[in-house]
Formats: sequence, C-alpha cells, structure tokens
Amino acid sequence: MSVQDDLTTMQRCLDDLSRSVGRLEKQLGSGGLDMRRVRADADHLKESVALLREATSSPSAPRKPELVTIPDTPYDPSLWIDTDDEGLGARDRHAP
Repeated sequence: MSVQDDLTTMQRCLDDLSRSVGRLEKQLGSGGLDMRRVRADADHLKESVALLREATSSPSAPRKPELVTIPDTPYDPSLWIDTDDEGLGARDRHAP
C-alpha cells in the first residue's frame, strides 16, 4: 500500500469519526467539557492529516536541516558585564 493510499484510508476513518462525534453531540449535547474535548481532538486529527497529506504530496526531495556555523572565537566579554555568575552571587558580595 502506498503512502497516499494509507492517507486516504486514514481520511475516511476520520470522516467516520467526525460523523460519530456529531451523532454523540446530538445525543449528549455539545456543551460539556468532555464532548468539547472529543470534538477538538477529532478536529486536530483532521488538521494533522491534512498537513501530512500536503507535506507528502510535494514532489520535492526531503529538505535537509539548515546548518548553523558557530565560530570558535570567544564572545565579547562586554556582553556579560551586567550579569551575575549563576550560583555564585554578585561580584561585589560574598556568600554567608
């Protein structure tokens, strides 16, 4: 089975879930916290599958993460003038 077939099957199942949740809402009412959470979770699943379908339908190759170069040179000490050494207290005070 291809990825698109699996996504289509998943979409059908989510459509069934949405219809079932709708029937439950008619029977139980949609004002309760539990029912609102079930509806929100079902909606989030539908959105996630839509995003997954969109991501897999693009013909481009998987993107590689962008690399960030971190220089070996030390940071400018003036950046740290107004900070305290963590756990050691301020420079002009002594621990008890």
